[in-house]
Amino acid sequence: MRFYLIGHERINPILQLLICLYPDEEHAQGDPAEGFEGEYVISELRAGEGHLVAEARDYRGNVHTVDCPAGMTAEDPAMNEYVRRAMYHLLLPMLEEPPVWGMLTGVKPAKLVRNLLARGMTPAEASESLRADYYVSDKRTRLAVRAGAVSQDYKNKIGTKDIDLYIGIPFCPAKCSYCSFVSNDVRSWGHMVEPYVQALLREVEGMGRVLGQTGREIRSIYIGGGTPSILSEDQLARLLDGIHGHFDLSHLEEFTLEAGRPETITAEKLRIAQQGGVGRISINPQTMNEEVLRGVGRLHSAQDIIDCYRMAREVGDFQINMDLIAGLPGDDDHSLISSVEQVVALDPDNVTLHCMARKRGAPLRFGKTGTLAAETVDRCHEIIGSHGYVPYYLYRQKYIAGGLENVGFAKPGTECRYNVVMMEEIGDVAALGSGGVTKLVYPDGHIERITNPKYPIEYIQGPEKIDQSLSKLLKALENH
Repeated sequence: MRFYLIGHERINPILQLLICLYPDEEHAQGDPAEGFEGEYVISELRAGEGHLVAEARDYRGNVHTVDCPAGMTAEDPAMNEYVRRAMYHLLLPMLEEPPVWGMLTGVKPAKLVRNLLARGMTPAEASESLRADYYVSDKRTRLAVRAGAVSQDYKNKIGTKDIDLYIGIPFCPAKCSYCSFVSNDVRSWGHMVEPYVQALLREVEGMGRVLGQTGREIRSIYIGGGTPSILSEDQLARLLDGIHGHFDLSHLEEFTLEAGRPETITAEKLRIAQQGGVGRISINPQTMNEEVLRGVGRLHSAQDIIDCYRMAREVGDFQINMDLIAGLPGDDDHSLISSVEQVVALDPDNVTLHCMARKRGAPLRFGKTGTLAAETVDRCHEIIGSHGYVPYYLYRQKYIAGGLENVGFAKPGTECRYNVVMMEEIGDVAALGSGGVTKLVYPDGHIERITNPKYPIEYIQGPEKIDQSLSKLLKALENH
């Protein structure tokens, strides 16, 4: 849909709202000076009687206006909410049903809740604000308030010297058809794994010096991917030895290794992980439907997941997370619910239910209607909750199926600290490996980012760039 802005240049709130409400359409800004054409909407900010008025109108002649508070100027950051609110109410009557997240477009609903609580609101008042000011449904309000309270609790416990580490392994046994992450199929790029590990160990050593010189206390380590368990037994052992050799782990509370695909996991790798201090792993089916697994390019079966899970329980005392994805192509409501029931029957410590984030313009092809319904995801949440799991973090993504969300559930006491700190951006996270983005969070909410080379070959061939990033991080931590 083409959109026009008059009297303001607040592109982001209008564009993001259009993407949320009409994810299957292309959206482009037009120039009012060139005239209006086709199916379009207009967002205008104009003077009213003693206050500004946010007005939205469309090519059909429909109009909705919202009065802004007296004294609010066009430059006020809060004006985003008023121009978005006018547009939301203009478009709402043309939707089949109200979106469950109302006019919220951000990826971190819990952050909004945390900000409301920080202003002195009670959880009940924050809930009312979500419903009355942002039109969020009751169920999503409860979800956001719960996650917001958890993140606020974590934030209150973070010390000034705390830091969490992410170590990226950007290789997979095969690339899933729905994946938009930077990951490399080892069938084509397997020759790069060993030089990548060598480069990574060099960065581990350098990061150890930086954190040691600045007195940082590592609270969690998360080895993610890609598929970190793609590493050979020797490579995994060397990586874990490097972590123990170069980092002070005396303050470590949590150590996670994503072992997502059963075809990459062996009993010996699990023993190496446990001996290396790993206490939490992920074994990710994504779905228990065999046809869907094959359709998205997964190389394992549902039985492989069950066998791998049982092997992990026998080998070590791990907390185990299992990921599922709602909205996979070829899946449907009945199959999704069946996958959830099969996974919770295994009794993992954590279950994460993602709603698939489509590539821009890609059809969903989920179920008979091609739409992932909120009612279906709600039923999945109910099943997970009935087995003793409680939601503790959530986030949304652009083009996410059904306009819904990703939710992490945990048995009480098994929540993943790293997930909360990273997703809610409430603490410092140092990232190692290609594509790593270190984030330093300042008291005023400002976030400083330090990036590594994006692709493995650039990372392997660019040790000087890694040294530059480490030097930049050292200076930043000395003043942070």
